[in-house]
Amino acid sequence: MADRHFVKYTFLKVDRAWRLLPAEERAEHKREFLAACEDFGQDHLLQACSTVGTRGDADMMLVAEAENLDRIHEFHVVLAQSGLMRWCDTPYSYLGMRKTSEYSDEERQKPRPFTGKYLFVYPFVKQRAWYALDAQERWRIMQEHIRVGKEFPNVDNHTTYCFGLDDQEFVVAFDTNDVGAFLDLVQRLRTTESSAWTERDTPSFTCINTTIERAVSALDGEALTLAVPG
Repeated sequence: MADRHFVKYTFLKVDRAWRLLPAEERAEHKREFLAACEDFGQDHLLQACSTVGTRGDADMMLVAEAENLDRIHEFHVVLAQSGLMRWCDTPYSYLGMRKTSEYSDEERQKPRPFTGKYLFVYPFVKQRAWYALDAQERWRIMQEHIRVGKEFPNVDNHTTYCFGLDDQEFVVAFDTNDVGAFLDLVQRLRTTESSAWTERDTPSFTCINTTIERAVSALDGEALTLAVPG
């Protein structure tokens, strides 16, 4: 259990009124936000994506990984103290844990950063009847699903488990440099036997993988000067 890490997906939507504030005030809000991220990121994996232009109900996403829930909690407490967060809502929030799949021997317990230019994230729930199937039958069905995934080696899977931790059962995340490959992968997966057991796999987020600084700058279209003006 100690080797597993928690993964927290936090989607933020900034109030449009924030963009009307003076540039100096917005810059200070950003610096406070980035300072909280920098503190957490010194010894934990923290990544950001922008959803400006790809979603209407979220502007950016933070993905924080930690060895325990206390550190996740502390990070978000500090983050909430920043000026920027006073102007942000959290329309979506997902909590999961890394765990090796029972259907494959891929190592998925250790924190692993997203490396593709684009990230696709969605909560996933299977029909309850799926878990009533014999374990060998579930394994058989999932082998086709896994084989299809291997047909797209340029799309990397980062699924985390959420049973009892959050409303969904999984948070599915894929990163890639080829958006078309991801679309083709999902279309192929719709034809597999395992797809018939899906209860819910929305909302679906198309994200631009970037630095935290650039994701924050995209909120108002102004690059941030990190140094405080003298």
